Amino acid sequence: MTERDKPLEYQKSRQYIVVTACKNEGDNLPNLIQSIASQTLKPVLWIIVDDGSTDNTPEILKEAEEKYSWIQSIRLEESKRDLGLHLAGMVRKGFDFAINYCKKKGIDYGYLANVDGDLTLETTFFEDIIKEFEKDPELGLASGGTKHIVGDRIIKAKLREDEPSGGHMLIRRECFEDCEGIPVSYAMDSVLKAKARIKGWKTKRFEENTATEIRDVGSAEGYWKGFKHGGKTDYYLNMHPIHVISRSIKYSLRRSGYGGIAYLMGYLSSVIRRDKQIDDEEVKKYFWNKWKSSYKHCLLRRK
Repeated sequence: MTERDKPLEYQKSRQYIVVTACKNEGDNLPNLIQSIASQTLKPVLWIIVDDGSTDNTPEILKEAEEKYSWIQSIRLEESKRDLGLHLAGMVRKGFDFAINYCKKKGIDYGYLANVDGDLTLETTFFEDIIKEFEKDPELGLASGGTKHIVGDRIIKAKLREDEPSGGHMLIRRECFEDCEGIPVSYAMDSVLKAKARIKGWKTKRFEENTATEIRDVGSAEGYWKGFKHGGKTDYYLNMHPIHVISRSIKYSLRRSGYGGIAYLMGYLSSVIRRDKQIDDEEVKKYFWNKWKSSYKHCLLRRK
């Protein structure tokens, strides 16, 4: 029996919507659009939020909307590139629009996906991950593995199997609603994963399903600025100093060498200024204690 021959309710349960926030992604969007259009299981709706792009992104989106009925775009006023609250707000707007659109049109869906604008996905990416959700009703968030193209090299990200990547993350609808949608905060994907775990949902990455990131966050903003932003974000999330020191050492041991310094400077500058931290006490407590689970994970790997 093929997927098309299976009952309608089963097919509806596999339907998903996608949101992509982008800015000046004219070089990358055509590849992403082609990879999603080539999916063995296509989305019922894809909302692309354009953050006031000044390149040819609007023209690419217009052409895509004309070609595919399930693609729609939202254009915001031009603003400075921002990986914090502004980005989270963009993604939230995209999901709010998509959910309201589905309500008006009577479109059902079982999953919601956040996909970055500089990715390409394997053709079975969404179908294979949805199969994993169907195997485990407690799975709330999941992603594939991530590959980065750096010069003439392809580098695969090394992350724990319970740490899905926010840039190509699929979320079960019940989990999404349980967590009250996308949090408008720094590191929105980290906060969403924390809220899901607090609510009792599992989170996982499936390395065999690959998303290739042509340009990573660090290169988009400059590696120094990227690591510094990471330090500020970890202060915002209320990471324990033990966790911060451990990360700064790990980043310092990388090829660039200066990542740990930039990261620590970002964290300490927020400490000195007494910057605002996340106001969700449950999430705040979760990140304060996260170093313990990371330490346990390291011990288990060494056994």
